[in-house]
Formats: sequence, structure tokens, C-alpha cells
Amino acid sequence: MEPSAWAVAFAALCIVALAPPASGFYLPGVAPNDFEKKDPLPVKVNKLTSIKTQLPYSYYSLPFCKPDTIVDSAENLGEVLRGDRIENSPYTFEMREPQMCQVVCKISVGEKEAKLLKEKIEDEYRVNMILDNLPLVVPIQRVDQEGAYFYQHGFHVGAKGKYSGSKDEKYFIHNHLSFTVKYHRDEQRDVSRIVAFEVKPYSVKHEYEGQWNDKKTRLTTCDPHAQRIITSSESPQEVEVGKDIIFTYDVDFKESDIKWASRWDSYLLMTDDQIHWFSIVNSLMIVLFLSGMVAMIMLRTLYRDISKYNQLETQEEAQEETGWKLVHGDVFRPPSNSDWLCVYVGTGVQFFGMLLVTMVFAVLGFLSPSNRGGLMTAMLLLWVFMGLLAGYSSSRLYKLFKGSEWKNIALRTAFTFPGSVFAIFFFLNALIWGQKSSGAVPFTTMFALVLLWFGISVPLVFVGSFLGFKKPTIEDPVKTNKIPRQIPEQAWYMNPIFSILIGDPSIWCCLHRTLLYPYFHLAAPVLLHLWVPLPCVPDSHRDMC
Repeated sequence: MEPSAWAVAFAALCIVALAPPASGFYLPGVAPNDFEKKDPLPVKVNKLTSIKTQLPYSYYSLPFCKPDTIVDSAENLGEVLRGDRIENSPYTFEMREPQMCQVVCKISVGEKEAKLLKEKIEDEYRVNMILDNLPLVVPIQRVDQEGAYFYQHGFHVGAKGKYSGSKDEKYFIHNHLSFTVKYHRDEQRDVSRIVAFEVKPYSVKHEYEGQWNDKKTRLTTCDPHAQRIITSSESPQEVEVGKDIIFTYDVDFKESDIKWASRWDSYLLMTDDQIHWFSIVNSLMIVLFLSGMVAMIMLRTLYRDISKYNQLETQEEAQEETGWKLVHGDVFRPPSNSDWLCVYVGTGVQFFGMLLVTMVFAVLGFLSPSNRGGLMTAMLLLWVFMGLLAGYSSSRLYKLFKGSEWKNIALRTAFTFPGSVFAIFFFLNALIWGQKSSGAVPFTTMFALVLLWFGISVPLVFVGSFLGFKKPTIEDPVKTNKIPRQIPEQAWYMNPIFSILIGDPSIWCCLHRTLLYPYFHLAAPVLLHLWVPLPCVPDSHRDMC
């Protein structure tokens, strides 16, 4: 080894030895919480969701048990736009302290309450809860694999079913919840971290002796003193006008080997090991084949034209334009409606910049699934700040087309796409507001969006346009002819409308064939549960199947 190499190695060793100690950090909103024994664990409730209507509703829009004071949790912009409404609930646990048959409350069902419950059960709405920033899930056993489970987010408000020997369909409510909190324990510090929050819902027609005494009432159908627990829905609670519904719950704590850093793996894990690899490989091969075929055709055409140019013998033949020379003087001619092309290019650059930075942040772990609404908030803010690139790219292209009114292009870039989206968004929000859904964006949030648009995005578009227009004009690689070359009359099948009608269906058929199988196979754990009739879900209303 040469002396210089030894000197470099010694210097590097000294730098490493003298480097200051490094320390890690947790991202905001995703730091772990340590719980000691008997520490309170408040359960929060979120919106009611359905795959049928796509309209979320507040948890307390239904006649559920309420705490003494309903407190709304602070939400970011993304959570509000998603329709999340996180509030406190009357369910409160104590760490590593199991509870059996705890009475929450009793409600009387009137005509209005019965109608609301039946509508939500008919539309298959689910109740979403949160504990330590983990969503509530229902573990469901897979039909095709023994001992394998997948998670359903939230539990259904109820189910429809029939009594044995009856043809009338009834509505039953899930009024007993059997919670399971899984935790990872640190033996040295004797603290625990929650790694899973599961539930099994049951419909039980509770009965009690004597007078009703709120939470101190002793039930005959569920008694912790007599070790009488609920494991099935043998006698379900029907939704009837004039009847009372008693809400109860159990909570059990189980120690788990899953560490806090890996607790989201169970929620995101796909248990299917029979991925349809053939369709995935088929899709990739079709893309590669089509790309290679187009590239080969272009290379053959260029090679043939270049060969002809090299074989020219006379000056007259050299001056004759053939092949690509026929169009080289018209390729960079400004097209019709070039102003709108500049606007669309600027909007596309803004989209691309937003998606690129979002993916980089996601790969680095800044957009954790535990940070609800973080993805949408990040994309909105990045879209706003990428207005600088939109104005810059649109004005640069506009100057290439010999334009002079850069303020006009900046104005169109700043308002065309965002204005169209905001108009559609405002119209749909008005419809959702009429349905009294929690997905309706409040006026304050709408004002914040307008403020981001006019206060940050529009000025940045104008700044980018100003900077781009001050740059030198991009030089074309070839000179454009002053007189446009006349385009020969095209055949009838080269008409743009006919080409669109023929080309689009073929593309969609190809996408349908190549992407449908992989998509449905990857989404099989979710779709499989949707195909199973709700009353026949394991451990839920077996007697009503």
C-alpha cells in the first residue's frame, strides 16, 4: 500500500473516531406510547363508513351510548377532507386489566332511531374506533386457508337475518363488543406498548333482574361474577320500536411477540401466497414487447433514411427531401392553440413534481399509515408549492412559441385546472352537505383551501412565469420553414374521431385483460369477505344463516 493511501485511511479513521454521537428520532405523530399497568386507555370513535354508499357519517349520528361531554380531537387538513370525525367515547380500559360484561348504557328505540339503525344496517355501515392510534379491526378466518386470518376495518352496525321457521327478514344490532388488546411488554421497565386492537361483535338480547341501575345493573345474560360470558349470538337483539337496547363490552389483554415498530405489518399483510404471477408477468411482457416493437420500427425507418442519404451521388439528389427531411422543417412549428398546450404542460409538470416528492417522502418513511390524513395533507401542500415549477415550465414553452403575454399564460396556469377541480369539489360538497354526511367539508376548511390557492399557489405560479420568461429562448435544433408544408389528403380511416373510437377500446381491453387478474388477486382478502353473506360470517349470527 502506498504512503498516500495509508494517510487517507488514517484520516478517515480519525474522522470516524472523533465524530459526535448520533441519536435517532421519531416522526411527529408516530412516537410510541408506553403504558404501565392500570394506566387508562381511552378509546376514540371515528366515522361510520360503508362500501355501498361511500358517504361517511358521524358516530353519534346513530343512537349509540355517549359520554358526559363529547370532545372532538384535533384533526389535520387531510383528515377533514377524508371525512374523519374523531371523538371520545364511553369505552375506557385500564392497561392489562381484563373486564367482563361491562354495561355502557341503555337506550330506548323510537321510530326515528329504529329508522336510522335499519338504514345503516341495510347499507352495511361499519363502526370505526381507535386505540393508541391503531384502528379497530375484526379478524376473519379465511375460507381457503386453515388458521389464516385477514383484518376487516371496523365492525358492522348490525346484520339482517331470519329466525328459524320464519320468512320475515329482521334487523339485528351488534350491542356487545368483545375487545382484544394485544401488547408487547418490556420486561426491564415493566411497561407495555399496544400492537393490535381487535373486536368480535355480537348481537345479544340482554335481560336483567330488578330495577335498572345504570352501569351497576346485574345482567342475567352476561354476569362476570358467575363467569357467564358471551361467545355467540344465540338470542340476538332485534331493532324494534319501543324496545330497549343494552350496550355491553368485554376487554381482554394478550401479550404479543410483535414489536411496536412492526405493529402495522399485521394490518397491511397479505396472507395469500398464491399470487397470480402469470398475469403479472404477462402484463410486463406485453408492455416490453410493444415498446420494443415501436423502437425497432423507428430504428429501421431511420436506418433506411440515413442509408439513402449516404448513397446520394448528385447535388440534385442531395437537395431532394425524402423520409424525415420532409417534416424536419415543420416539426417545431407552433401548433394551433399553443397557449393551452403551455398551460397543460405546466399543470403536468406540477403534477409530476408533486407525485415525485410524495413518493420520495413515502419511501423515506415520512408518510406513515399511523399518521391519518398525512398523505393527503402532504400532496395538497406539495401541489401548492409546485406552482413555481408550473409557471416556470409553461412560460418557457410559451416563449419558445414566440409568445409575449406571459401574464396571460400565468393566469391560465394558475386558474384553469385548480378552478375546474374546485368547482366540481364545491358542487359535490353541497350534495354531501345535503345528505348530512360527515364527509362534507366545513366552511373553515373550504376557506383554508381557498387561502392556500390564492395566497400561495397563484403567487408562486406568477413568480415562476416571470423567472421562466426572463430566461433565454430555447433554440430549436432545426430551422422552421416560413411556409408550412401542405398536408396531403388523408384516407377516411385516418380521421381523428375514427382513430379515437378504434384506438381507445383496444387500449382499455388490453388493460382489462392484463391488469384485472392481478388486481383482483391482490385484493382477494378484502373481496372474499364481501362475497360472504354477512349473517354467515364466522362467530357472528350463526343461528340466523
